[in-house]
Formats: sequence, structure tokens, C-alpha cells
Amino acid sequence: MARQDFWDDPEKSKDVLKERAQLSEIVSAFDALKTELEDNELLLDLAVEENDGDALQEVSRKAKELQKKIKDLEVRQMLGEENDHRNAILSINAGAGGTEAQDWAEMLLRMYLRWCERRGFQTEVVDLLEGEEAGIKSATFTVSGPFAYGLLKGESGVHRLVRISPFDASGRRHTSFAAVFVYPEVDDSIVIDIKPSDLHIETYRSSGAGGQHVNKTSSAVRITHLPTGIVVQCQNERSQHRNRDTAMKVLRARIYERELQKKQAEMQELHDNLDDIAWGNQIRSYVLQPYRLVKDHRTQVEKGNVDSVLDGDLDEFMEAFLFHQLHGKLTRPAGAPGIAASN
Repeated sequence: MARQDFWDDPEKSKDVLKERAQLSEIVSAFDALKTELEDNELLLDLAVEENDGDALQEVSRKAKELQKKIKDLEVRQMLGEENDHRNAILSINAGAGGTEAQDWAEMLLRMYLRWCERRGFQTEVVDLLEGEEAGIKSATFTVSGPFAYGLLKGESGVHRLVRISPFDASGRRHTSFAAVFVYPEVDDSIVIDIKPSDLHIETYRSSGAGGQHVNKTSSAVRITHLPTGIVVQCQNERSQHRNRDTAMKVLRARIYERELQKKQAEMQELHDNLDDIAWGNQIRSYVLQPYRLVKDHRTQVEKGNVDSVLDGDLDEFMEAFLFHQLHGKLTRPAGAPGIAASN
């Protein structure tokens, strides 16, 4: 930045400034943690010297807080890929199996929305297609927050549920599948050339809950990108204009992701696997019967508290994915042996 010709290329200068800001933030966070550690060590020495029980409890509390902050910084350091800092767009699609799979897709939607709530991330459901009897066929929502895409990217894949079906009068055990896709939200600094002639835009009346405004006007928008066949839709706003803007944002993100896939063989392989939302391609299993366990088949991380996971406690799985990705230790998705589908 001290070079005389630094400002000759504004675009390049902008990138350097952005990189400097990111690096400065990391250094500042580290320095703050170092200062906090030194202060706590000093407080510990005083508490021991004066045999102050209350001060020792305060030291213990601060140490636990410091440990969490250090862990968060370690995770942050693993989020160094190009799009990790971006907001995310997450889509869920029910697999084969009718009501069972659609109910599972809705459970996943709630799980991710609860995780976002825990992190303090903002979410907006931009499209929701409800099932005939229960659950959802598909859903798409945006996630806004620091490093949302970097944290969520490892969730892309097929998710498998094993349980006693609440929809089966015979009480049999069923296996259900749903696919999760995560895309980085493309900002205005990245140019995605979309020609108007390449778009087929349809409007229709919104469906589902929504009160007196539902089905009154054709405010919902569906956009098909003809060269790629990508279809996006949005129906959550009453304004057709706002629905169109949101749908275009999702379309730009999906086209950008498509271009990234051409350069990233691993991601392409993952999306090829997701074409079949069924047995053998799952990245994670959620077993409620005959035992209770959530297992990630790539990192081998397991958690017995299934209810907590389904309520959004996903950080351990996400952190393990980032660590294994960083060290090249990820394995291909594989099914958990010994658990057969009853349907």
C-alpha cells in the first residue's frame, strides 16, 4: 500500500485493501485473546495468593469463555477459501418415499433454521413447496452472517433418517432421504453475465399459508435459465418485483456455483452423487430406531444426543468437516452397515 503506484489500479487496490482488512481482523483477534489470557493469569495469581474463592470462580469462568473464543478463532482460520466469507443459499429436496421423505425434509429445514438462530444469522425462506399430506417437497432459504457459506458448505449431500414411521399404522421402521445443496451468495462485485434472451420468466399465484393475500394476484415468480436449464422460483413476497429480484439473486448464485464446479472436480463429484437421493450416497445418518445416533460418514464424528442435533446443534460436525478438509482426510460418503430400509 506504500508504493506510489498503488492507487493506479483501483480494482486491484480494492482487493488488497479487502485482504488487509481480513488479515488485520485476524491479528487483532489474536492480540485480544493474548491480552485476555495474560489478564486472567494475573487474576489467578492474585486469587491464589489471597486465597480468594470468589476470584478463583471468576478465573474459571473467564477461562471457559477464553477457550471458546480460541476454538472459534481456530475454526475461522480454516475458512480461507475464496467464497467462505460469503452469505449462503441453502436448498433442501425430499428424496423418494413420499410423505416419509417430505416430513424428513421439513425436519432438516427446521434443524438448519435453528442452527442459524443459534449463530445469530439472519434467514429468509424464498421458496417453499409443501407436501400433499405432511412435510415439504423442497425449500430454499438465504443465510446472512459472517462466513455463513464456509460453515455450511460441508452440509451439501444426502442426509438419511432411520425411524419408526409416524405415518405407518403397522409401526414399521422406515429409511428416508433428503438432499441438501449449499451455494455461496454472489455479491455485486462478481459479474455474472445473464442475457435477458436466455431467461424464461413465468408468474403464478402463491400457494400455502399466507392469509388474505395468497392467491389474489400472480406475484410468485419462476425463472428458467435456458442455456443451463437451472430453474429458480420465489413466492414469499407479496410484490412480484421483489420476488423477481430475489429469484435473480438465487439464479446468479447457482450459475456462479455451476462455473465453480467446472474448476472443482471434488464438488462436481459431490453433485453427481446428489443426483440419486437414495441409499449409498448419504453423508450423514440420523438414526432414531433401533438405537439413537447421528453419524457423519466422511469424518466418522458421532453424537448420541439426536434431539440436540435436530434442534440445530451442528457445530461439531461442521468443525470436523473443515478440519478433515484442511488436512485432506475426508472419505467418500458411505452407508452405515446393518441398518436396512423397511419400505
